[in-house]
Amino acid sequence: MYLVLGGVCLLAGLNGGLLLLDLPAPVSFERLAEAHGELLVFGFLGTVIALERSVALRRGWSYLAPAGFAVGSLALLSAMAPMGRALQLLGCSTLLFSYVALWQRTREAAVAIQGLGATLALGALLTLSGGASLAITLPWLVGFLTLTIAGERLELMRLQAAAGRLNVFGPLAAGALATAAIPALLWPLWGIPVFGAILIACTLGLLRFDIARTTVRLNGLPRFSATCILTGYVWLLVSAATWLLAGPQLSGPGYDLVIHAVFLGFALSMIMGHAPIIIPAVTQRAVQYRTWMWGPFLLLQAGLLVRIALGDIRQYQWAWQLGGALNVLAVLAFLLSTLLAVDTKPGKDPR
Repeated sequence: MYLVLGGVCLLAGLNGGLLLLDLPAPVSFERLAEAHGELLVFGFLGTVIALERSVALRRGWSYLAPAGFAVGSLALLSAMAPMGRALQLLGCSTLLFSYVALWQRTREAAVAIQGLGATLALGALLTLSGGASLAITLPWLVGFLTLTIAGERLELMRLQAAAGRLNVFGPLAAGALATAAIPALLWPLWGIPVFGAILIACTLGLLRFDIARTTVRLNGLPRFSATCILTGYVWLLVSAATWLLAGPQLSGPGYDLVIHAVFLGFALSMIMGHAPIIIPAVTQRAVQYRTWMWGPFLLLQAGLLVRIALGDIRQYQWAWQLGGALNVLAVLAFLLSTLLAVDTKPGKDPR
C-alpha cells in the first residue's frame, strides 16, 4: 500500500512537471505544478526511504513515516494543505525516531549518518511551514538525500577492507555537511558556496571509497548498479560545483540545473542502481536483472544532458522542454521495466 501511495505521488509529481514545462499533461490542475517538487522529494523519495527503514526496524509505529510522507504530500493538492504539512512533519519525525531505534540496535555509523539526513529533512519541513520557498530549503533537502544515500552505501560497504576508514570519514563528512547547511540557509551569499565546497569534498570521498569503482568492471547487475551509482555521484558534483562557483540559485536556469541534477541525476540514478536491493527488502520479491534496464537509465542521462547543457546553459526553450519530456519518459520506463523484472515468487533480501 505504501509503495502504491508513493507511486501515486510520483505520477502526480511528473504530471506537475509537464505542466511546468508547458507541455500537454494528463491532468490540468494548477496545484500539481505548485506541489511538483514536494510530491517528488517527500511524497515519493521520502515514502520509499521511510518504508525501507520501517521494514528494517519491524515496529508497527514506524509505518507512520511512509504514511505521513505520502498522504501528507497528496493532501497538499487539496483544501487540507495545512493538514498535509502536519502529516509530512509527523512522517519525518517518525522517520527520525526510527533511525534512533535502529541506531540503538546496531550502533552503526551508517545509521547515525542517515538519521542526520532525516534531521535536515525535518528542518526543511519546519522552514517550509514558516512560509519559506522550496528553493530556500534546497541545501537541506540535498543534505537529506546525500546523507541518506551515503549511509546506504556505507552499510553496503561495511565488510570491505576500507571499512575502518569509512567509519571515521563518514561521520566527519556528514557532520561537516549538516553544519554547512545552517549558514547556507541563514547567510546564503557565502553559505551556499561553502556548502557546495563541502558537498564536493563529501562526494569525492564517497567516490574514493565506494565499492562501485570495482564492481563496475563486472558484468550483468553489478555493472549496471555500479554505473548508476557512479553516474549519480557525477551529477551531484555538477550541482555542488554550480553552488561553489555561482552561489545561490533561487530561480531561473541555474535553479533548474541544480535541482534536477540532484533529484534526477543523483537521486534517481541511485534509485535505479539500488532498486534490485530496495524492492526485495520491502516486498520480499526478487528483482531479476534484465538488459532492458539500461534503457530507462540511458534515457534519463540523455534527457538531463539535453535539458542542462542546451536548455539551462544555452537557454534553448525547445531543449529544456525536450529534456524534461525525456526525463518523464525515463521515469515511466523505469517503473515499467522494474515491474516486469519483479519475480512473482517470494524472494530473499539480496543483502
